[in-house]
Amino acid sequence: QVQLLESGGGLVQAGGSLRLSCVASGRTFSSYGMGWFRQAPGKEREFVATISASGGFTYYKDSVKGRFTISRDNAKNTVYLQMNSLKPEDTAVYYCAANTQGSTIPSTYDYWGQGTQVTVSS
Repeated sequence: QVQLLESGGGLVQAGGSLRLSCVASGRTFSSYGMGWFRQAPGKEREFVATISASGGFTYYKDSVKGRFTISRDNAKNTVYLQMNSLKPEDTAVYYCAANTQGSTIPSTYDYWGQGTQVTVSS
């Protein structure tokens, strides 16, 4: 069982930055691939970024490439999402999730956090 808790969301102006954190419980964090997803009002949850268990592989949604960076610190059981050059269309609830293999598909993830709101004003 893995429990995930996100933090770091908030209100920011367009062009600004935020750093999301997701802390995992349990001693097996380093064996899980991690992903960040987001869901805007009235829209389906969508993939943002994923990182492999070791941190050696990352993959991003096209619209965030070059602006967002996913990273992890297995010693701290934490995965991060650094978001720069934020745009109003990035406004959503952001969720972290864990699974045993890297994936862009939400249904393949076994564990989810409660989410943190990110609002980007124009």
